[in-house]
Amino acid sequence: MIIITTHINADFDAIASLIAAKKLYPEGIIVIPGSMEKRVRDFLETFNPIPEAKKIKDISREKIEKIIIVDSASSERLGDLKELIKRAKIIIYDHHRNGDLLAKIPKTDIEIHIEDVGATATLFTELLQKAKISISPLEATILSLGIYEETGSLTFPSTTERDLLAVAYLLKRGANLNIISSFLKPFINREELSLLTDLIDESRDVIIGNIRIKMCKAKREEYPGEIAHLAHRIMEMENIDALIILLDIAGKVAIIARSSVPELDVSELLSRFGGGGHPSAASVTIKDRHLEELESELMIVLKEIVKPQKHAKDIMTPHVITIEPEATLKEAEKELTKYGVNVLPVIKNGRFLGLISRETVEKAIFHGFKLHRVMEFATVDAEVVSPETPVTEVERLMIEQNQRFMPVIKEGRLVGAITRTDILRTMYEGLLKKENFTETMIPRIKNLSLRLHEHFPPEIFKFLKKAGEVADSLGYNAYLVGGSVRDLLRGEKNLDIDIVIEGDGIIFAKKLAEMMKEEGLSARVKTHERFRTAKIIIDGNFEPPLHPKKSNDFLRTPLLIDIATARTEYYESPAALPKVETSSIKKDLYRRDFTINTLAIKLNSREFGTLIDFFGGQKDLKEKTIRVLHSMSLVEDPTRALRAIRFSERFDFKISRHTENLIKQAVKMNLFERLSSQRLHEELSLLLREVSPFKAVERLSQYDLLKMIHPSLKFDEDVKKRLKNLEETLAWFSLSNIKEEIYKDKLSIEVIVYDLSRQALERALEKICPNKRYISEVQKDIYSAKEALRRLQSVKSQDLDPVELYNLLHDLSMESILLLISATEDREIKRLCIKYLGELRNVKPALTGKDLLRLGLQPGPGYSRIFREILYEKLRGRLKTKEEEIEFVKRSAC
Repeated sequence: MIIITTHINADFDAIASLIAAKKLYPEGIIVIPGSMEKRVRDFLETFNPIPEAKKIKDISREKIEKIIIVDSASSERLGDLKELIKRAKIIIYDHHRNGDLLAKIPKTDIEIHIEDVGATATLFTELLQKAKISISPLEATILSLGIYEETGSLTFPSTTERDLLAVAYLLKRGANLNIISSFLKPFINREELSLLTDLIDESRDVIIGNIRIKMCKAKREEYPGEIAHLAHRIMEMENIDALIILLDIAGKVAIIARSSVPELDVSELLSRFGGGGHPSAASVTIKDRHLEELESELMIVLKEIVKPQKHAKDIMTPHVITIEPEATLKEAEKELTKYGVNVLPVIKNGRFLGLISRETVEKAIFHGFKLHRVMEFATVDAEVVSPETPVTEVERLMIEQNQRFMPVIKEGRLVGAITRTDILRTMYEGLLKKENFTETMIPRIKNLSLRLHEHFPPEIFKFLKKAGEVADSLGYNAYLVGGSVRDLLRGEKNLDIDIVIEGDGIIFAKKLAEMMKEEGLSARVKTHERFRTAKIIIDGNFEPPLHPKKSNDFLRTPLLIDIATARTEYYESPAALPKVETSSIKKDLYRRDFTINTLAIKLNSREFGTLIDFFGGQKDLKEKTIRVLHSMSLVEDPTRALRAIRFSERFDFKISRHTENLIKQAVKMNLFERLSSQRLHEELSLLLREVSPFKAVERLSQYDLLKMIHPSLKFDEDVKKRLKNLEETLAWFSLSNIKEEIYKDKLSIEVIVYDLSRQALERALEKICPNKRYISEVQKDIYSAKEALRRLQSVKSQDLDPVELYNLLHDLSMESILLLISATEDREIKRLCIKYLGELRNVKPALTGKDLLRLGLQPGPGYSRIFREILYEKLRGRLKTKEEEIEFVKRSAC
């Protein structure tokens, strides 16, 4: 048996959802667990749209196999049905995310359909539409009533685009707006007016964190009917941010809460008491508790969960690009373009004079005023705010004055600026917290403090907390940025700790190191004055960087913390090194390569763990996409093309279509020709170090990037064979007992350019190698490998003298021998090289010069001959012990 049910004191959304669920599950039986709101009862008495419904007492409880619950995920709101939830499979359809059923029932016994929409009726309307199930005009009307009631006729902040689309669909299906209007029209009868008067008389205003909350109380012997609309009346009548009504009804206390500000989420408030709802509207009914006792508990929870109201100083960008009033409009245009901004504050001797916008500058230049002074065209009566201005007031001013850029002024001086994006992000940041992804997705949660604690070793987490405290003491903002944040969200370990400071990074680093020393840790600071950066070295045994430079660099090391002052940068020409200036965290993140690397976590104590995502990094992590921040990204730094391939392969992410187009454009524009060999080598080495050599070169070929090494270089069959051989060779080498270090990136480069002519090779190496020494080493490896291969091809034999093999290969570097193995398909030559590396390369005489002296041999040129003869005999397997070597010397001396 399947039953379909909802919460007690059912409203229009609940009843509409019951009707819709019956259409999706025609075999289900509707069970109404308790009372309904008066307006709902009136509607049902008039139209009776519900199929035959039963009471719980008429149901054989033993036969229930599945319970479909609509518009509730809370067991406390199910009445007597809550006793049955552990006996059957549960299916929940709701738009409230904080019900206790989600935690009480094992995942195997529950199916969840919870969406962030204004009403559960919206969710069911979409499901009916998708399933192409027809509905009658009356059914469309009741579904519309559910949506209109829950969204305040589509005016509540919880309203979504999906609610509007659902209503539009229902209107097409015949929903009657006259009926909807008549049943939603608020009216107050005598009893309700008396209750409203008592509530207002027994009320008090409390202020928590600048949020004004009205607490209203009343008592009644009988249920007074629907009271939710009275809450809306009080909110409309009073100048308040939130309302809490406590109504004692014959021993039961009904609590209704409303909020119009993001600082107070009333669904979170009442979830502590077993209730639920939305951030702006919630309710609960509690048995056997005194009204005064509940009021005291509510005050305690309110003080805990009300978030401090934000002010201009909390969301402003502290470092703003400005211009002098005497500058020309032509100079202003250059500054606007160089820094990628649309408005410049006009400043003289530190004092704010006005604003000049890109639109004004461009129009003035178009009319021939490019040499005129900025101040002649600046807006001098722009609205400004102080650091302490509430964000709500900033928002009002920007909307009313149609001003997209708000200067923050303290004592006549510009201390920051707020843009429309800053306001929008602040308005909607609360909504992101309500997202609920499955475990396989990247959660769009805003505070990661718990995850930081679980993810990092205790000493590093403690360090991050201490960094926030130091930033607080200096009046700075501190952020954890870079790969460690990205990999934290990916669930991967990365101890590459980078901190960006809105302030002075060096001052911060020195004070932080001092505090660490006071706690008994050895912390040293190295500074770079020019860029105001520093490195803190904390001695101890920490895991190494995520991607070691050498193949066997796996020793535990001290912890290195990079501290940087927040910076912005601009490029004076394509592919040039950037010019860097002090700026804000937003500008600092904007200069990075890809959106997935722009995530930051605030470390200041008050907001510790808050995730900062200006550029959609979370979305691209979730969608596994590598995406540049803007269309000039690869013009400014073409090496980002190599980085895109590297990250794509490392994380198994796709490169966005727009980013791919930009890579192809960069190739067509020959931007890689402008790069220094040092920069090109750094990125190419990182790519070849991290990615399979075959895959790396294949991806480079796909984007026509091999030509940046040399125009004649192709991903042909010979190159493919060598790369495949190289991967097999590296796999063998990693499993061998050979302890010598090799550089995978250098060896990969040698394999790639192996077939180039001498002239082409020299040109290619000058392009991608950092210095003459490196070029010489690569050339020597290649030429030595080719010569050794030629000689081995002429002398190879099962009976080749080990001494001849030793002399042929002994002067080659390890990379040259591995290159030789990778360059040939001849299995016998590979066997001989492996024999040399595994058996012959480290053979040495056991005797020393002192031993020869004790044997009566006088020092001189003869020693070299003797040692060489001993070595050759050992290579041929004729001498195995030191005693045998001594006997051999004695025989030779005779």
